[in-house]
Amino acid sequence: MLTTTEILKKVRELEIKSKRLTRHIFTGEYHSAFKGRGMHFKEVREYQAGDDPRFIDWNVSARFNHPFSKMFEEERELTVMLIVDVSASSLFGTTHARKKDLITEIGAVLAFSAISNNDKVGLIFFSDKVEKMIPPKKGRDHVLYMVRELLSMQPKQKGTNLGEALRRFTNSTRQQCIAFLLSDFLDTGFNDALKVAGRKHDLIGIKIYDKMEMQLPDAGMMLAEDAETGQQFYVDTSDFLVRQKHQSGFFRHTEYCKQVFTQAGCDLLHIRTDEDYVKVLQKFFIGRNK
Repeated sequence: MLTTTEILKKVRELEIKSKRLTRHIFTGEYHSAFKGRGMHFKEVREYQAGDDPRFIDWNVSARFNHPFSKMFEEERELTVMLIVDVSASSLFGTTHARKKDLITEIGAVLAFSAISNNDKVGLIFFSDKVEKMIPPKKGRDHVLYMVRELLSMQPKQKGTNLGEALRRFTNSTRQQCIAFLLSDFLDTGFNDALKVAGRKHDLIGIKIYDKMEMQLPDAGMMLAEDAETGQQFYVDTSDFLVRQKHQSGFFRHTEYCKQVFTQAGCDLLHIRTDEDYVKVLQKFFIGRNK
């Protein structure tokens, strides 16, 4: 567990990195990827060639004996929610970082991107129950508080219940918002809850996984433990069929997640712990714009 000094140092590091990414890489892309709630009236100006005649303000035009057009602008303020998996399986990692570390960093980048765009941002932590909810607000201090919580959160439970987290999110969030669901998705049976959430909100799943979850090394007999149940078991990684079965199970679950998100009309990104998540997010934002 990190000390208070270590947490504050890490918060500062994440703020610097997130702001740099937001300023130099995601400039305009986050803004364009997520549309505002609609258009609102800004002002009137003298009619110019090419203006839509449907937006002529006849009252002002009659008063000045000259045509004037109503001008509108996009109502940009959005609410962004981060729904973060803090179950025990998120502590796994064999290469660059643990899944939890990557979830924290991506969460920080998304939060700073939101406030740099003058959006509100909130946070829901979940394991097999909702552990904590932070209502959406604006401002740097609010995001720094969220990042501290991301770094220091100690869940009471170890399991994963995506359905419960999604139901709580849907029931507690009245206003339409953008939601990022950050998890390893080691759960099933969340189809219906995802469909309900996806009908109301713009929901994007970010599936974080470790290289060893996809492919076991040929390293002989290994003692493994299920982080969420505590069950221990031996795995003979030198057996090709064992490694093949492990890999097939990973791809089966990956395909299941893809189908669930497609059926719910939601996007799903896949990020490995040793990959550059910045490129994945940037590609997603650009794809959204197109």
